[in-house]
Amino acid sequence: MGFEEMREAGDVDTVWMDGEFVDWDDAQIHVLTHGLHYGTGVFEGVRCYDTEDGPAIFRWEEHLDRFYQSGKPYNLEVPFDREELTEATKELIRRQDLPSCYIRPIAYYGYDMLGLSPETCPEQVAIAVWPWGAYLGEDALEQGVEVTVSSWQKYSSAQIPTNAKTTGPYVNSVLASLEAKREGYTEALLLNGEGNVAEGPGENLFLVRDDEIYTPGLAEGILDGITRNTVITLAREQGYTVHDDATISRGELNTADELFFSGTAAEVTPIRKVDNVVVGEGSRGPVTEDIQKAFFDLVERRTDAHEDWFTYVDV
Repeated sequence: MGFEEMREAGDVDTVWMDGEFVDWDDAQIHVLTHGLHYGTGVFEGVRCYDTEDGPAIFRWEEHLDRFYQSGKPYNLEVPFDREELTEATKELIRRQDLPSCYIRPIAYYGYDMLGLSPETCPEQVAIAVWPWGAYLGEDALEQGVEVTVSSWQKYSSAQIPTNAKTTGPYVNSVLASLEAKREGYTEALLLNGEGNVAEGPGENLFLVRDDEIYTPGLAEGILDGITRNTVITLAREQGYTVHDDATISRGELNTADELFFSGTAAEVTPIRKVDNVVVGEGSRGPVTEDIQKAFFDLVERRTDAHEDWFTYVDV
């Protein structure tokens, strides 16, 4: 569903911009905004879940940590503190009466000049929220998705900071995702400069072999995903051995017992094929199913575990 369809359904009508709540149609920037031309912005993707105690934002504090840290390589200081951003986000959800939603905070260099150095440009911030279901398709959580190894390579931390969630470098992900769609796949996988598996365009990757779980380490050029960290924690709590600094070759994708994605949008999504090679039995595997169940039991608060990971909108 596109934004206009959601608006017609009455789900979204307000955006928070630089300390003010504005109508969706008025949430605009100048065409000469620095961030638009050079990708000088940082952002987050966060989910809010419907629980018995009302809407609950998942791992909001960790997302805020990364939001502020992402701006540091670019000398971009978010001009609002944690409390202001938290209250703005809660109020957006309340005003639009959303039991669950996706949250997009973004900070960027605004309108002043278009030299490469944005030193005189204002630092601006916006937050939007909207309903968003299963990112990779409604059936993907159970049936899994088909992916392809992209011809585009994941950039290294020597080129662009890989530990920052920066707007401009996501062109790398866009290219990989577009290529995958053209080839008839749901999503892509990117290799790094050494030819090892890095991550998906917007997801971290997990591989299962002999009931042990492997995921590429930070040295492979991945984003240190918050959902990735959640999966690692839950898997270990369930008794699985997790190798969180693995090097995974392209060939291992074809011999894995199971593969799955993790991410704020993708949540925990099985992979059933890579380049038309069937993964395992070609369906969601038992380890993936265990992790997926633990994840949704957690975020939908069917368990009291990790209460500190939740920020309740009505509190």
